[in-house]
Amino acid sequence: MPSRARPTIGLDVRLTYYTGGGIARYVRHLAGDLPNFDPSLDFTHFYRRGHRETFSAAARRVDCWTPAHNRFERLALSAEVWPYRLRLLHSPDFIPPAAGYQKSIITVHDLTFLRYPQFLTPASRRYYNDQIRWATRRAAAISADSEATRADLINLLDVPPTKITVIPLGLEPIYTASAGASDGATLQRLGLPPGYILFVGTFEPRKNVDGLLSAYALLRQRAPDAPRLVLVGRRGWLFENSLAQLRELALEEHVSLLIEQAEADLPALYRGAGLFVLLSHYEGFGFTVLEAMGCGVPAVIANRASLPEIAGRAALAVDPDDAEAAADAMYRGLSDTGLRAGLIQLGLERAATFTWENTAHATLALYHAVLGC
Repeated sequence: MPSRARPTIGLDVRLTYYTGGGIARYVRHLAGDLPNFDPSLDFTHFYRRGHRETFSAAARRVDCWTPAHNRFERLALSAEVWPYRLRLLHSPDFIPPAAGYQKSIITVHDLTFLRYPQFLTPASRRYYNDQIRWATRRAAAISADSEATRADLINLLDVPPTKITVIPLGLEPIYTASAGASDGATLQRLGLPPGYILFVGTFEPRKNVDGLLSAYALLRQRAPDAPRLVLVGRRGWLFENSLAQLRELALEEHVSLLIEQAEADLPALYRGAGLFVLLSHYEGFGFTVLEAMGCGVPAVIANRASLPEIAGRAALAVDPDDAEAAADAMYRGLSDTGLRAGLIQLGLERAATFTWENTAHATLALYHAVLGC
C-alpha cells in the first residue's frame, strides 16, 4: 500500500493505449515528468490493461479493465481506483470516475462539443455533453490548456474563474529550425520539393480543410505558380467530403495527401515548408502552429479560439470563413521577404517559451494548492 507519509496522487493514463494525439502526448509527459520532479508526492498511474509501455519507474503501476470513453466508465473506474486511497486524482481527459478519491483535478482541453457540436460525431457529443457539467462541478480544480478554453468554461458552463488554472502545453524538442541530417532524404522519398504550403492535422470538419482548399484555389488564380499544398494527417470524420471538394476544385495535381505519415517525418516536413496554414474553426491548443514556429516556418492561422493566443504576433491571423482573406495572407506569407523574416524570428522566440518542464512544474503547483501542502 502507498506510504502514509506522502500524499497519494493518481494519474489516469489509459487514453495513451488508444491514441497518439495531442492529449495523449500531454498525458505521457505528465506521467514521465511529475514523479521525477517532485519526490514529495506518491504517484500511482492507472493504465489500460494490455498497455506495454510504462512511463515512469518512480510511479506505482495499476492495470485497469475499464476502457477510456466507456459508457459505464465513471462507475467501473471508481471500483478500480478505490483500493489506492488517493488524496488526489488527476483526470487529464475531462471525465473523472464518480468515487475512489478525496479530491480531483480535471484537464479541459477544449469545449468543441458545446461550441461547435456539428464538428463532432454523435457518439463523441453524447459522451462529453452528458458528463462535462458534472465533471466540472465534481472537480476541486480545473487545468485549462489556454485562456480561450478558460473563457469557454466560464461562459458556457458557469465554472467559477477561481477554479480554473491555465497551464499551457509544451513543444517537443524535435521541432527545431536546425536542419536534420535526413531532411533532404525525407523530402526526396516523399517527392516534395522544398517551399510548399503545409497543413498538419486530422482531416475533419473542425480543422476546416475545405476552407483551406477554397483559399488555395483562389491563391492559384492569383498566382498560378503558387507552390504545392501538402496535407499531412489522419483520416477523420467526413474525410470524404474534403476529397470531393479537392476534385471539384480540380486541385488533384497541385495537392499532396500524406495520410498516417510517420511522426518521425514531421520535423523534416515542417522545415521543408515555405508556409504553414491552419484555418481551424476551433483549437483548444494549437500544437501544430507551435511546431511550425519551432521549425522556423511562417504561419497563417485562424483568428479563433486559442490560435492567436499561442502564436502571438508570430503569425498572420484571418477569418477562417473568409477564403479571399486567407488566400491574400498566404500570398503575402509566401512573397513578402521582409514579412517572412519577421514572422520566422518572432515564431522562434515565441515557441521557445512553451516547454513541457514548465507544464510539469505548473501542474505540480496546482496539485500542492489543492492539497494544501
